[in-house]
Amino acid sequence: MNTSEAIKIALLSLWANKLRSALTLLGVVIGVAAVIAVVTFVNGINSYVGERIFNLGADVFIMFKVSPAVTNVEHFIEGQKRKDLTMDDYRAVREGCKLCAYVGAYARNESGHVKYGEQALSDTMVQGMTPAVAVTQDIDIDSGRMVGESDLENDAPVAVVGTDIEETLMPGVDPIGKEIRVDGWEYRIIGVGKKKGKILGQSLDNYVLMPMTSWMKQYGSHNTNMRISAKAVGTGPVLESAMDEARVILRARRHDPAAGSDSFDMENNSSLLSIWANLTGTFFVAMIGIAAISMVVGGIVIMNIMLVAVTERTREIGIRKAMGARRSDVLLQFLIEAVIMATVGGVIGVLLGIAVAKGVTLAVGMPSVIKLWAVIAGLLVAASVGIFFGVYPARRAAMLDPIAALRFET
Repeated sequence: MNTSEAIKIALLSLWANKLRSALTLLGVVIGVAAVIAVVTFVNGINSYVGERIFNLGADVFIMFKVSPAVTNVEHFIEGQKRKDLTMDDYRAVREGCKLCAYVGAYARNESGHVKYGEQALSDTMVQGMTPAVAVTQDIDIDSGRMVGESDLENDAPVAVVGTDIEETLMPGVDPIGKEIRVDGWEYRIIGVGKKKGKILGQSLDNYVLMPMTSWMKQYGSHNTNMRISAKAVGTGPVLESAMDEARVILRARRHDPAAGSDSFDMENNSSLLSIWANLTGTFFVAMIGIAAISMVVGGIVIMNIMLVAVTERTREIGIRKAMGARRSDVLLQFLIEAVIMATVGGVIGVLLGIAVAKGVTLAVGMPSVIKLWAVIAGLLVAASVGIFFGVYPARRAAMLDPIAALRFET
């Protein structure tokens, strides 16, 4: 028997027992679909984080009271006891860091309430900033202008808004020059940012940017959890030297002991992405473990069904052997059937996983990126399950005595 004939028989056998085949493949389908969906989501989120959330550039670093990416509970608790960064810290870094091309400061309130006329919008991110933050955070303007130095010096009640503010509160109206109320305080719109879209169903365009001094005047200068961002004049060693300069300045201002650790955190693009990769890596391993259990269960079901098939087709096996089929022919036939069964389940699982991932992306905005290597790996794993769990039933069929098989009654 050649391979093509064995494949044809396997497909006919699957088609002849549709319900049994579907139930048999369920474990493999779920396992492969889970792997594909997880890999697709992890790749999508990593790409999104790399391109948008941590889009600092290779020459940008940020100083925090405590890093938002900290994964150590003790470090987080210790960080909450630290002194806040201040505008004086920002000015000291700006003046003293010779390898920094730009230095900015910013602070946020994530639950602002914005009102224009009778229309209102809640859960708005209200950020106070210095002009250089537009460079270090790569903030683009669609119309109008960005917050300037004169706005900062004069505590000007001006704001740059996201497109959600424009589209929800003032549709069809030119927002430039209009007055809005942010948590009860009045600001004049001077610019509108470029549209960013959504992530996980959360809009990235529901924000108000204002001068840092105006923000502190409204929300207070204490407990601001202010951050200082800086753009170095170069990457690699230059970036490291710029970070060292800023670290020395802050340590001196905050009176950190020579032998002690920093009373602040400092991160750059690569360090933030490394922390994120570790987090998603742990999630990925956990999900792969769960999917592996499903694959094992699916493999056991395939082996059980193949043993049933061997019993049902005992006389067929006897006839084939009586007509000259070798043990290797019978072994190959049943092994190919097991592999075909698992591979079909793998193909369905791949399609289902991609469909689920893209469906979730359309529904809630979860980023997803399909990788060819993940599709190939899913199919290879499915085929491997078929080989591993199909060997025993195939060998059992090959070892049947042709005389006893011909006498067998189902």
